[in-house]
Amino acid sequence: MAEFDFDAVVVGAGAVGLACGYALTRRGLSVAVLEKEAAIGQGVSSRNSEVVHGGLYYPTGSLKARLCVTGRRALYAFCDSHHVDYDRCGKLVVATTAEEVGRLDAILDQAHANDVEGMAQLSKAQALALEPELKTEGALISPQSGVFDSHGYMLALQGEIEAGGGAVVTSTPFEGASPLDGGGFSVRAGGAEPAGLTCRYLVTAPGLSAQAVAALVEGFPAARIPAGHYGKGMYFRLVGKAPFARLIYPPPIPGALGTHYRRDLGGQAVFGPDLTYVDTLDYTVDPAAQSAFEAYIRKFWPGLPDGALTPDYAGIRPKLHGPGEPQPDFQLDGAEVHGLPGLMALFGIESPGLTSSLAIGEAVADRLGL
Repeated sequence: MAEFDFDAVVVGAGAVGLACGYALTRRGLSVAVLEKEAAIGQGVSSRNSEVVHGGLYYPTGSLKARLCVTGRRALYAFCDSHHVDYDRCGKLVVATTAEEVGRLDAILDQAHANDVEGMAQLSKAQALALEPELKTEGALISPQSGVFDSHGYMLALQGEIEAGGGAVVTSTPFEGASPLDGGGFSVRAGGAEPAGLTCRYLVTAPGLSAQAVAALVEGFPAARIPAGHYGKGMYFRLVGKAPFARLIYPPPIPGALGTHYRRDLGGQAVFGPDLTYVDTLDYTVDPAAQSAFEAYIRKFWPGLPDGALTPDYAGIRPKLHGPGEPQPDFQLDGAEVHGLPGLMALFGIESPGLTSSLAIGEAVADRLGL
């Protein structure tokens, strides 16, 4: 049997890459996680809502549905065992008009099909009893939804990988890989100290760079690399007291969940993200978007004071669909797709990827036959 420097190399030290490394470490493998940035979690994982999703919306039997629910259950348990802060505050999906009330029935049916625990329909009076400042004609409650410390979570995953004898190597971009005769891969890593290493298994989970990284793997068929799109979302923070204890979501918009409200772990209110498609990794927040945010927020919180929002941050999601196109599933592509045994290539890992991350890691390990 060939000798390898590591049993597995994972490209990308965001939440999903680290969760893959953790799952492989739990199976007794030596793992190296390569990250091009100077610290872990600097891409998609650091520019999101830090929401723990219940799993309400995703099509029955899809990877998003199954991995979100399984991942959410595992995530709360992991946070408990690793002392990662979270608030299982619950979520209200609110109908702000009588016309939207009917949409709640379909969402509730989908949540039940996805085995989401504790879902219930609330009347207008019941919803207002929970959140008196809401404007609503009725709502769904998802008691398993919440918010958590995503960076603390990623640090805990890194600690588990390193405790298992693995390495998380930052400032080390992936520059390519070639299949080896007899199995495994030769991997080229860059940075200040370029290096070559060998591994039996290769997992690519670099988020926004998924397509570019796949193209650097020798023998990966170009036709099997899905087109990627950048979906930018901006967030605005409220200056003043947070109006709601729970997450507040309007019904989903095409291609995304829409601009929502959360109270972060520091007790501050944040609204977002919106959705625009961009061609570059532009993380600026346009102050001119404030008026559109205010109008949208007042649909469910008419008490928003004038001038109370301030630009906060922006994130970009690695979408597999463009404007007006249906939202596809996660892609966890193994040899049956690209023909390279020992390689798992992940594409389109956007929301609910953070919630699903532990389950994604387990699915990757399973599909590698481990």
